[in-house]
Amino acid sequence: MNDSVGQQGLPRSPELMSRDDTALIVIDVQGKLSGLIPGHRRIIWNIRRLIDGARLFGLPVAATEQYPQGLGPTVPELAALVDPAAAKTRFSCGECGELFAGLRERKVYRYLLCGIESHVCVQQTALDLLATGQRVYLAVDAIGARHRIDHDTALLRLEASGATMTTTEAALFEWCEHARDPAFKQLSKLIQEQAPEE
Repeated sequence: MNDSVGQQGLPRSPELMSRDDTALIVIDVQGKLSGLIPGHRRIIWNIRRLIDGARLFGLPVAATEQYPQGLGPTVPELAALVDPAAAKTRFSCGECGELFAGLRERKVYRYLLCGIESHVCVQQTALDLLATGQRVYLAVDAIGARHRIDHDTALLRLEASGATMTTTEAALFEWCEHARDPAFKQLSKLIQEQAPEE
């Protein structure tokens, strides 16, 4: 038995995300597709809170767009908050080599994924990341698909493959770590926001 409890309390679990080694990836939240997703206003709201939280705690944020010529750009309420999205035609964001090379240089090996669609671009990106030994987390309230069966099955498959399911609020508190953090007051405002009605 590992008796590592000392005066300082328990050591931090390696299962938890850290602002020092985690990036947020916003996958394909584009105008022509997002409106077809049930609950899309709440999904976009949660993604916006994740972006705000990532900026608050200094995490890198990257966005992608699937065939933007056909599906349009990232929705305006998110596009204004992120650097220009990396365009791709492959469903997995793994096509965006420069994006991941830059994150590796920043010592990122944990990725919190959000966006659409659960069973296509999110799932394929997650599986590609897992195959390279990265840690993958899914903000399940910030991910969606047109059909419930596809969404639910993707989450089951990804959890079985080693991805960690979480929520927007859980991720925000994980990045903050403790109430003594100078940014905790701003985090509290994010947490207290009212969700949009669908």
